[in-house]
Amino acid sequence: MTTAQRRALLICNAKARNGALDLDAVRQVLRAGGIEPVEPPPDAECRDVIRDRAGEVDLVILGGGDGTMNHAAPALVDSGLPLAILPLGTANDLARSLGLPLDPLAAARFIPTAEARPVDLGWVNGHYYFNVASVGFSAELAGELTAESKKTWGVLGYAVAAIRVLRRVRPFTVTIEHDGTVEKVTTIQVSVGNGRHYGGGMTVAENAAVDDGKLDFYSLEIDHWWRLIALLPALRRGTHGRAADVRAFHAQDITLTTRRPRPVNTDGELTTHTPAHFKVIPKILRVFAPEPVRGPTPFDLAALGSHLFPTSETSRP
Repeated sequence: MTTAQRRALLICNAKARNGALDLDAVRQVLRAGGIEPVEPPPDAECRDVIRDRAGEVDLVILGGGDGTMNHAAPALVDSGLPLAILPLGTANDLARSLGLPLDPLAAARFIPTAEARPVDLGWVNGHYYFNVASVGFSAELAGELTAESKKTWGVLGYAVAAIRVLRRVRPFTVTIEHDGTVEKVTTIQVSVGNGRHYGGGMTVAENAAVDDGKLDFYSLEIDHWWRLIALLPALRRGTHGRAADVRAFHAQDITLTTRRPRPVNTDGELTTHTPAHFKVIPKILRVFAPEPVRGPTPFDLAALGSHLFPTSETSRP
């Protein structure tokens, strides 16, 4: 099938931070590139539409933040359709991990000539995720945030909520099973990353990639909350695993157990709880993206306000 014959299911989350974008320009760009957008009713459920229309289109274009992508993941896997991304969220960490333009119109211009390449998905207790899943601090933060604060304040809303959560965060004990080993540690947060970026451009690990077939684990085993401030530059670059009070490793299968059930945050949504079984599902989905760009991410002081916490657009189409 030639490029001029392609049809794309275009679904945009109007409640995302930049969901009010005028789509006329996007439609013109797509049509100029030989892609005819097919749009469902605005109140249609994203997953249902993807599954119902799978036989009528050649690709899915999703406009929204990381939560929108996370919500659509099961239907995308079921349909087998490749995904193209219009970044409309607060942090757009999946787009960052893939090296996509963060401007929606620039992202739209990229789609017609782009190639769909395979990426991995993380999986925990039956839930897919693109970026990172975590237990502890960031899960408490996800429960604290509101869609309104994110839309109004962007990444600064995360910083304000983080300060509130810091006042009450307490270390907890978690048992970690991986690669035939069992470890019991005291931590304030454990994170299991599939992609590269999270929390507005923080880096899971300096060599992490969304198509490397592995999970990147870290545990913040710090004595005092202020240690987080000292760790921020390393968390931004993905070099925090070198610190003495940060446990880090790679694996394909990880199980976390806590004394009482604790919520698990997947790309900013509380979707399950411990005990939590994590796996990587290699190359299960195709996404329109350039060749991967790997290596350390330049340090960006302006993005520190996002801190180290996964983000999403809580309201979905």
